Amino acid sequence: MAKLGKRTRAAREAFAGKENLSVEEAVALVKANATSKFDETVEIALNLGVDTRHADQMVRGVVGLPNGTGKDMRVAVFARGPKAEEATAAGADIVGAEDLMEAIQGGKIDFDRCIATPDMMPVVGRLGKILGPRNLMPNPKVGTVTMDVKAAVEAAKGGEVQFKAEKGGVVHAGVGKASFDEAKLVENVRAFVSAVAKAKPTGAKGAYMKKINLSSTMGPGITVDVDNAVTE
Repeated sequence: MAKLGKRTRAAREAFAGKENLSVEEAVALVKANATSKFDETVEIALNLGVDTRHADQMVRGVVGLPNGTGKDMRVAVFARGPKAEEATAAGADIVGAEDLMEAIQGGKIDFDRCIATPDMMPVVGRLGKILGPRNLMPNPKVGTVTMDVKAAVEAAKGGEVQFKAEKGGVVHAGVGKASFDEAKLVENVRAFVSAVAKAKPTGAKGAYMKKINLSSTMGPGITVDVDNAVTE
């Protein structure tokens, strides 16, 4: 068995015997033990009582974190003419049409969010098998297929987070950086949990939100009391 480093041992000792903490306690613990040389991301994982194989139990949505993610989002936009110019002016990193499609087909995917105007969807649709598994496919349900390109780009750049239940009913996202103030991380966590709670699908049966786990990129995870985290 590999020998654990001093930092890892210290973190595990700090987390030992602790579970189902309040959001405030969990954030303080995770933040205090995020001691890597880089600014770690604070990550949340929610285990939901849904079966994503059924369409009426799929969970997906978008939430604007009040204090942003701390991540520099690279945004790609499929648009032509005036809408392409609007996207560029709003701060989009990549703007294109068939040329952008060909670049993606060639394996060049250097963006974190993909937005498209409705008229571009026949082109974007060819990329479903590439963008879909990466959760990058534009979708009107989360505001990434829209004529209001300016608002979509600004939202993505401003800390908007998309979420989607993965196989097993797990929703995972980054909710800030360890360098954030505790109060700002707490606010972001509560905003994210609230958004997932509001996205409860009609087909969900029994307990919807089963478990919440908070961690940093390199640190162990800690469970958060579900009732404390859900504020709706």
